[in-house]
Amino acid sequence: MLLSCYYLCCASFFSDLFLALSALSKSLRIWCPSFHFHLSDSGWRKAMRTELKKKISKSSWPKFNVIKWLNTRNNEDKFHSDCSIPGSFDLEKRKFIIYILSIEADFGFWDFILKEEWLMESTNELKHSASGKEAPPVSDIDTLTLRMFVGTWNVGGKSPNEGLNLRDWLMLPSPADIYVIGFQEVIPLNAGNVLGPEDSGPAAKWVNLIGQSLNSSTKSSGQSLNINSTSEQQRYYCLAASKQMVGIFLCVWVRADLYNHVTNLKVSCVGRGIMGYLGNKGSISISMALYQTTFCFVCTHLASGEKDGDEVRRNLDVSEILKKTKFSHSFKALGQPFPPETILEHDKIIWLGDLNYRLAAGYDDTLDLLKKNDWQALLEKDQLRIEQRAGRVFKEWKEGKIYFAPTYKYLFDSDQYVAQTNKSKEKRRTPAWCDRILWKGEGVEQLWYVRGESKFSDHRPVYSLFSVEVKLTRKKQSPSSRSCPLTNAALSSTCFAKVQAEEQLLLLTRAHRHHICRVLT
Repeated sequence: MLLSCYYLCCASFFSDLFLALSALSKSLRIWCPSFHFHLSDSGWRKAMRTELKKKISKSSWPKFNVIKWLNTRNNEDKFHSDCSIPGSFDLEKRKFIIYILSIEADFGFWDFILKEEWLMESTNELKHSASGKEAPPVSDIDTLTLRMFVGTWNVGGKSPNEGLNLRDWLMLPSPADIYVIGFQEVIPLNAGNVLGPEDSGPAAKWVNLIGQSLNSSTKSSGQSLNINSTSEQQRYYCLAASKQMVGIFLCVWVRADLYNHVTNLKVSCVGRGIMGYLGNKGSISISMALYQTTFCFVCTHLASGEKDGDEVRRNLDVSEILKKTKFSHSFKALGQPFPPETILEHDKIIWLGDLNYRLAAGYDDTLDLLKKNDWQALLEKDQLRIEQRAGRVFKEWKEGKIYFAPTYKYLFDSDQYVAQTNKSKEKRRTPAWCDRILWKGEGVEQLWYVRGESKFSDHRPVYSLFSVEVKLTRKKQSPSSRSCPLTNAALSSTCFAKVQAEEQLLLLTRAHRHHICRVLT
């Protein structure tokens, strides 16, 4: 067994080493085209897998599979995006590159990197990357007011068809600048999907449908898209990040002209399902900074059930998600605050999803109030509001007024609730506002809070429109004791990187040596 663990550790170490070398090779080829360092990704991985299979005994396979099922943190920080975002470079790759640099005692490597030819090339590249819509002059304005669409929908394990129209849900009279869209049950929550390989096919279909809906006005014009055009950028949306955990799926879209100002993109997943760990229930959180304002979007699917005491399990889910959600960051940029590591450290937080809170009312009383469309009387029995008023969950969080009917549970492709047709106590579900959107933070104003009327699922989609203030400038920091010799503002990121490497290489090399000594002993 110890031998098996040893080979597993070795495989993990060499895999991380390979990724870091690949990243270093790519970076060096960008910095210096004459530098070449090639490794065969597929060939190396295939050989490592073959060797690993030989070494692990058959008796170890059951435990190996359990580790695979439970170790959801392996890929939780990976996400999909239209392209790489500044500030989202992997932590371990950063550390490894700095460690490589630390081998050069006199930083001769940096002298090579910062030679005049490379500086000229970097200047042109930096100018090109900032060729989109420029930020408003910081001397004239300190904040920017943006419109943010937030939507949540439990789609009941159904994969979307090509004829599904999302424009009625997503397209407002005036388009938003940011779209945050969360789904629950994008795949059926059966044992195969929960314990087996992740099925990303339906999530990809949702992304395609959303992209087509958001960018249909651009594509329908019949003209080729010039993404460098300011007017085109204001009408085109880029996928900043998307992430799936079993049936939960969250994606964030931003206007193309804002895309260059999104930094520090990170994701974190917390499983709260089977055994309190698996991903059939839980959360996906996306952290990002837009200009100088930090955002956190939390998409959740909490514990189900309408028995007495089930609301306590949902409260516990919220508490555990707040406690366990962590965003790993590398070192901070000079003069910048350290990026948030937890949900509550962000400036603005949006919590959306199927929270599954039910009505603490009798079945017959609920049906009578439903017939009268007396939503306010029903909301007095809403578990979420009861628990929130008692201070047991979402303390100091805000939710808009609800003027729409309960969103769960409907017959598929029908306007009728299951409770209105099914008399069986075991199968009937009392209607409830399961699907909710809450927020926390200053400078957030809710403009709309409504539901959609698509009959695609047994839930109705819910969406909200927010007006959010984004800081364009940060408070002045005290001057750094270390100055950068370069005066060209376009090269400031290069100087920051050099100073950061100098400041941290001693700590990193000491930690690396300590780790090696600990392993050997």
